[in-house]
Amino acid sequence: MNNSNIISNQYGEIKIVDRKKISLTGVKKLVSFNPEEFLIETTLGILLLKGQELEIIKLDTTDGILSIKGRINNLNYMDSNKKGESSLIARLFK
Repeated sequence: MNNSNIISNQYGEIKIVDRKKISLTGVKKLVSFNPEEFLIETTLGILLLKGQELEIIKLDTTDGILSIKGRINNLNYMDSNKKGESSLIARLFK
């Protein structure tokens, strides 16, 4: 069997360089963003990134790649229960 044809849907990698640049894989959707906060839907869950002067360097949802520059202060996967997931996102960006 040729392993190069096998694609996993549950992967994700985060690489941070000097708190000035972050690269992510496994990105499904960029839900919302501004210079201080990014809300990202990944294959492993909803990810909240907080910082200062954040800017998108690269976004490729086909390959699931996102690169951001700026001051990275906080990175947090948000645990969600299916019942309250949409209300949690709605409350964050009210």
